[in-house]
Amino acid sequence: MEKYIDIKELSQNLSVKPMTIYGWIHDGMIPHVKLGKLVRFRVREIDQWLEKKKKTARDRRVLDIGPEGLS
Repeated sequence: MEKYIDIKELSQNLSVKPMTIYGWIHDGMIPHVKLGKLVRFRVREIDQWLEKKKKTARDRRVLDIGPEGLS
């Protein structure tokens, strides 16, 4: 069986308030499982969700203004 965690444990792992997670659930932003009134999260799905959220550094582009400068 896969590992499931509750809102309290997830909020501690992500260093966010439980109310933030409730908001993500309400907005459909985070994968979760509802068991009656209980909400649980599959650790594997949360890891995948976080991986999709990861941003990579973008190349810094040099702005070539030219001799006339900015108008």
